[in-house]
Amino acid sequence: MSELEFKDVRVIRNVRVEGIACSVPQNVSEVSDLATKFGEETIQKIMTSTGVVRRHVVDQECSSDLCVAAAERLIADLDIDRTSIDTLIFVSQTHDHTLPATACILQDRLQLSTKVAAFDVALGCSGYVYGLWLASSLISGGGSRRVLLLVGDTISKIVSEDDRSVAALFGDAGSATLLKYDEDAQPISFVLGTDGKGASNLIVPAGGFRDRTGKTSEVNEPEVRGPFDLYMNGAEIFAFTLARVAPLVKALHESRADNGAAVDHYVFHQANKFMLEHLVKRMKLPREKVLLDVENVGNTSCTSIPLAVSLAELQKDNRVTGLMMLAGFGVGYSWAGCIIDFDKVWVSPMTITGNSKERV
Repeated sequence: MSELEFKDVRVIRNVRVEGIACSVPQNVSEVSDLATKFGEETIQKIMTSTGVVRRHVVDQECSSDLCVAAAERLIADLDIDRTSIDTLIFVSQTHDHTLPATACILQDRLQLSTKVAAFDVALGCSGYVYGLWLASSLISGGGSRRVLLLVGDTISKIVSEDDRSVAALFGDAGSATLLKYDEDAQPISFVLGTDGKGASNLIVPAGGFRDRTGKTSEVNEPEVRGPFDLYMNGAEIFAFTLARVAPLVKALHESRADNGAAVDHYVFHQANKFMLEHLVKRMKLPREKVLLDVENVGNTSCTSIPLAVSLAELQKDNRVTGLMMLAGFGVGYSWAGCIIDFDKVWVSPMTITGNSKERV
């Protein structure tokens, strides 16, 4: 193999996850309420296949607002000196503005040092694991010592309420993860991939600089969706998932001497119940080790993995310990997975923005 050829598994050392916090908006949307629009039988079928009963959706809030709430909670819970954070990464598909980078605004809102490096990453379903890889690479390479990774999306803002393929599926959420240098930390194995040929199967066609005015009409459907709404080709996304996730999991298993036997929990992107259960059966994974938690939050895009960890009640005294396989896959097409050792990782109680309650 050429020294320039990519390896399936990329190993990063000397990085530890310190803590995770998540937030959701107060407003709750019940899927059953859509029966008046699509019919009760249709909605019951959607709820059965997706597993989604309700979702938290924003009113006026943005993804950055949800991430700020999560970050403030995490910084307070861990009593972090804000000057020790030298890098801020914001992963989202729903940024505040075309420019400037939302990360720059977040630096000011979180009162971080002006010496901090702050930048945006535009990724969706794979975004959390990509963010972990990017943050870990910076830390392991010596470019950073402590990274605040903010991952959040408000997909409800780009979903047509008349499109039954997506109207009942997506929820909104934000997350904050702190990572730091630790020479005693166990290595993290990553698998990353991209296939842009599938880009048109999950897309908002207009609104970017390719089409500012909405002239695109390929996936328009009168009284269902327009060019500024999210389009999803469910059959193609499902086929992509089956084709890519199993090899990703296999490669991560084979990267370990025990062939993955020591993995305590599998946390996949929470796309929907049917897809995850199909994957579990296809890959013959122990069902009790796979987290599935979409019922009350829906598909929260790039936030779904940390949110699943937060909701899973794995904590003992707000700490999670165990060998975790995390895997995100979808829009792009893009996929990313890792095997990471959670060593007493702090998990903050859920923050509900605009509400004094702290648990979903």
